Amino acid sequence: MNTAQDLNSFQPTKALLCLGAAALFWLLSALNKPGYTLNVEYPVRFVYNDSLFVPTSPLPRTVQVNVSSDGWGLLRHAWLPFRSEPVNYVVKQPLQASVINTSSLAAAVAEHVKRLHVNYVVADTLDIHFDRRLTKTIYLAVDSLHINMVPPFVVSSVINLTPRTIQVEGPAKLVRGLPDTLRVKIPRKRITDNYDEELPLNQLRHPLLKASADRVAVSFEVGELLSPPTNDARAKQ
Repeated sequence: MNTAQDLNSFQPTKALLCLGAAALFWLLSALNKPGYTLNVEYPVRFVYNDSLFVPTSPLPRTVQVNVSSDGWGLLRHAWLPFRSEPVNYVVKQPLQASVINTSSLAAAVAEHVKRLHVNYVVADTLDIHFDRRLTKTIYLAVDSLHINMVPPFVVSSVINLTPRTIQVEGPAKLVRGLPDTLRVKIPRKRITDNYDEELPLNQLRHPLLKASADRVAVSFEVGELLSPPTNDARAKQ
């Protein structure tokens, strides 16, 4: 009789509530304890004179930092990269810099987020490379010797190009290797009428180069070359 009453008095809802309250109490107690560590991704902004220097390899947008705090502090900052302002990392001598100074970066992060203790920057791929920024003017000219015409048709006018010069900007080592004059090839085959097209400047397509124009307009007139009179025709005259 007592056993049946004990079974009837068991209430699962109250038991679950008690377990939930115990788990919540344990979680709150654990979050209050210090000494937790976490690797956090922080956005970083590289500060340098971009009018004089240009990076020759992609600069990282985030760095991984090992931080420590109590459970509440880490829980509050675990999603910080999605709403945090970037940390400024100053590159004082870009041509001499080859790696990120992790001590300096850790100090910048510590100044940025004062509620966490910054232990160190997780060294992964922290290489950086810069070169002087250089601008070069390149002349454009049509490769007239290789225009594919159908005989007896020939180019019968001046070949027009717009623009005739372009400015290319990028790392000095790369820009110095560009030619002074860029020959533009006419891709159309067996031309028999006037030509007027825009052509891409594929030779200058490089992730580190910035050109003032990536296409050139080329136009010229085409005429039919008349055959010279034969000897019989000359005799009749």
